[in-house]
Amino acid sequence: MREAELRGGPGPDLAGRSLAAHLARLFSSEPGRRLLYEDATGWHTAGEMEEASRLTAELFTGAGLEAGDRLVLSAGSSLPFVIAHLAALRLGLVLVVANTSYTARELAHIAADCDPAGVVSDDPARAELLAAGTSRRLVRFSIAEGRVLGPAARAPAVLDRPEGGEPALIVYTSGTTGEPKGALLSQRSLLANALAVNAAWRFQPEDRLVLSLPLFHVHGLCVGLQASFAAGSSVILRPGFDPADVGRSIAGHSATLFFGVPTMYARLVGIDELSRLRLATSGSAPLPAGLHEEISRRHGQSILERYGTSETLMIATNPYEGERRPGSVGRPFPGVALRLGDLGDDGTGEVLVKSPSLFSGYFGRAGETRAAFDDEGWFRTGDLGRLDADGYLHLVGRRSDLIITGGYNVYPPEVEEVLRRHPAVHDAAVVGEPDELWGERVVAYVEAARAGLKTACLLDDAATQLAPYKLPRRIEVVDSLPRNALGKVVKSLLGRSPG
Repeated sequence: MREAELRGGPGPDLAGRSLAAHLARLFSSEPGRRLLYEDATGWHTAGEMEEASRLTAELFTGAGLEAGDRLVLSAGSSLPFVIAHLAALRLGLVLVVANTSYTARELAHIAADCDPAGVVSDDPARAELLAAGTSRRLVRFSIAEGRVLGPAARAPAVLDRPEGGEPALIVYTSGTTGEPKGALLSQRSLLANALAVNAAWRFQPEDRLVLSLPLFHVHGLCVGLQASFAAGSSVILRPGFDPADVGRSIAGHSATLFFGVPTMYARLVGIDELSRLRLATSGSAPLPAGLHEEISRRHGQSILERYGTSETLMIATNPYEGERRPGSVGRPFPGVALRLGDLGDDGTGEVLVKSPSLFSGYFGRAGETRAAFDDEGWFRTGDLGRLDADGYLHLVGRRSDLIITGGYNVYPPEVEEVLRRHPAVHDAAVVGEPDELWGERVVAYVEAARAGLKTACLLDDAATQLAPYKLPRRIEVVDSLPRNALGKVVKSLLGRSPG
């Protein structure tokens, strides 16, 4: 059975266009426009970003890098990161962003998988680990003294020539299950995403985004930085997330936008400056309905929840104008089509997507790329969802996380949301474990909000809100749930002993 297809309205005209060319036009047409602020160096204009990215591209060229080469960028959020990223886009390099918390094993996997020609890093040890995993000599560039430094003199560079379909960015999937794969995104994909975000969220040149998200993730890089620059808006770049810093940045820079993840908003509840924003969005993990309602009640700020993946970039969003429904990720972005495949009796199916921002495939993995699409060319996200009567999409979990116990389907987010409502629970994660009698049993891991949490009382409370087959058969209280860089729980690590 197939659900009807939903479309988000017409997308932008992308014929022959690239993100690099789009940004180059902005740099040249409005050189005095302020685009980026960081504490160490203050404000930077479009003209300054053009010059700095051009000089850095000449540094890459002088060291022998050419269009199509892979360049790993592994560094904290900073002006040099932004400049190196812009230089790579303009030169036609394929940027590979690497999480700064990756271990030696994870860095070695990336190096062996994408075989980069160069690396830009703010940590010599991290660069050394990447160099050890490649099959060829890796050209190393460092970030120091507020700029990108290289091993050779600059040479003239051919800039802003990439065509729309040319590769631009490789983002490695989180690896919460299985081996991380590199999702390859084109110049056109990046531009399509930026323009769709601009249209859906009413970006204006006067907007200022407080950006605390890491730039090595698509949420911070593509949704935050690239979308802002594409609209001529400015970014208040923060080196990390701190609730008080967010409040000061909003007030001190008259900011209008903040993009975050649920763990951030849980710590921002007491920050009064949230009420000053034109728009605050949440993504990368489900936003608990109770948290949405508390922020709305305390600050009059209705958090706009949206949905995307590394392979698709933005898929769906609650409306900028209209009802923002807690627990829903809304309807498709402009240019995006989605449907639910293999619908069950409860109306739940896998989210399938077609979009101009869709990735080109997994780098070097033709078989896995083919398996990621159905026979009609729809990308299989692996996420399960259902549509309400008004066409709003509600995500109910990952296909791989679905628990089947005694023939019944249990969607972990539903159980987690019930557990989180208990005043003694800070957070919860639910998984399935093998059971000889039932096939799988429901098991919950909870972070206590206060000492003395009684699991029996928690179960009694959950029993008033969930059918018996959905109730956890075991609850374990843990000091903290394992999380990735964006605060998403890594369920594959639950139940493992430390080390």
